[in-house]
Amino acid sequence: MQSTQQEQERKAQFLTDSGIEIARTYPKTDVPEEQPGEFPFTRGVQPTMYRGKLWTMRQYAGFSTAEESNARYHYLLKNGTTGLSVAFDLPTQIGYDSDHAFSEGEVGKSGVAIDSLRDMEVLFNGIRLDEVTTSMTINSTASILLSMYIALAKKQGADVKKISGTIQNDLLKEYAARGTYIYPPKPSMRIITDIFEYCSKEVPKWNTISISGYHIREAGSTAVQELAFTLANGKAYLKAAIDKGLDIDVFARRLSFFFNAHNNFFEEIAKFRAARRMWAQITKELGAKDPRSMMLRFHTQTGGSTLTAQQPQNNIVRVTLQAMAAVMGGTQSLHTNGFDEALALPTEEAARIALRTQQIIANESGAADTVDPLAGSWMVEALTNEVEAKAWEYIQKIDAMGGAVSAIEQGYMQDEIAASSYAYQTDIESGEKVIVGVNKFTVQEPPMENLFTVDDSIRTQQMAKLQALRNERNNEAVKQHLQRIEEAAKGHENLMPHILTAVESYATLGEIADVMRGVFGEYKGV
Repeated sequence: MQSTQQEQERKAQFLTDSGIEIARTYPKTDVPEEQPGEFPFTRGVQPTMYRGKLWTMRQYAGFSTAEESNARYHYLLKNGTTGLSVAFDLPTQIGYDSDHAFSEGEVGKSGVAIDSLRDMEVLFNGIRLDEVTTSMTINSTASILLSMYIALAKKQGADVKKISGTIQNDLLKEYAARGTYIYPPKPSMRIITDIFEYCSKEVPKWNTISISGYHIREAGSTAVQELAFTLANGKAYLKAAIDKGLDIDVFARRLSFFFNAHNNFFEEIAKFRAARRMWAQITKELGAKDPRSMMLRFHTQTGGSTLTAQQPQNNIVRVTLQAMAAVMGGTQSLHTNGFDEALALPTEEAARIALRTQQIIANESGAADTVDPLAGSWMVEALTNEVEAKAWEYIQKIDAMGGAVSAIEQGYMQDEIAASSYAYQTDIESGEKVIVGVNKFTVQEPPMENLFTVDDSIRTQQMAKLQALRNERNNEAVKQHLQRIEEAAKGHENLMPHILTAVESYATLGEIADVMRGVFGEYKGV
């Protein structure tokens, strides 16, 4: 006998992590006739997607010295990774050499220490830069690290017009969420657009910015905020480049994005689909005519902040779910986190399992065999529309403030992220949000053994290398090249040719950054 009484549900309300209510069932939804590879690219930027070519399996790695990171790169390449992704230590990210007082305790810890072109030569020893694509997670010092990469490619005899890869180079999200900035917003935007201009002529296959929502999400934003703030930042970069006189149909093709993948499976897929549609509209409204300029291409990394130190093997399942969402959402490249990263840098075993996760999805799951496999799902189509609508609401508020730079200077994005982060943590502590192994299904477990560690002696090694470099190089030539950077920074010349020349003379990263600090000053935060 069928009950006339409504069955009681587990919760009074089911919500995504962005607060979007999930219906019990979804009515039939009209699905646009759009095909993959067609404007506005909701279903993907290529007609065949992974049926033609799998996403790039780009494992993020870097630690300790250039020698040790080089060994890890060779290990990853041997195990089937198809692109490199470089993690730099904190001093490198904020423009200090390893022997600077501020570098103490941080050299080689969160990534590899790169002080000069000599370190870059060791980092890629035995790896031809014209045979691999490389992503570098670097922002404030992106112009310097890219110059080192170009200089090394030239030394290898490569045609720099053919080398390809990506620099993150996204300073706006640093002010909003991450904090590894050096210079104030306006000179930072000048350096970024100098890179756009230089690379469009000299290194045309290089992706000159990876506009990052990843760190916005890691700081505690919702999926909707990650999408909205990232695209608002992207819009600001487009306008800055247009104001510099660059052709949107030239430079916009070399812009890429970097998104996070968290555990709310369907919301993440909807986020990726909505992102493509929104970016196509933004670029078109700003004057793009070439469809290639309107395509949102993105890298995804699984969510570092979702990893737990408790029952860390559970993270393998989390990473698998997140990676599957990225693939079903149409990512162009993917990094999967090691299960032990809530405790330390990943061991070789954890890095291999993370890579194998991608390889199993690609070769065993069937997820790569059709394009946009959840298109037409009434739930996914409705959720894509809802995520998009809420993201547009944020963008309209930011536009009313004068754009992303102004919104960041007023602390708007920072406040929104902080409020979301606090609400999320409150839900975990109250038990409203279940984190398996943390606030439910807990067990007593011994500390994890055989964690990867970086020895503090790394700084001593780097300091010795720096001293030897300064004894051997032509210091008079270095001084002259640094002076040319200072003169260009005070004027309006493109900085990139001068930075490249200084790098080739073995000027250090800290020396170059300090010259620009002297001209541009340092940003103190809101």
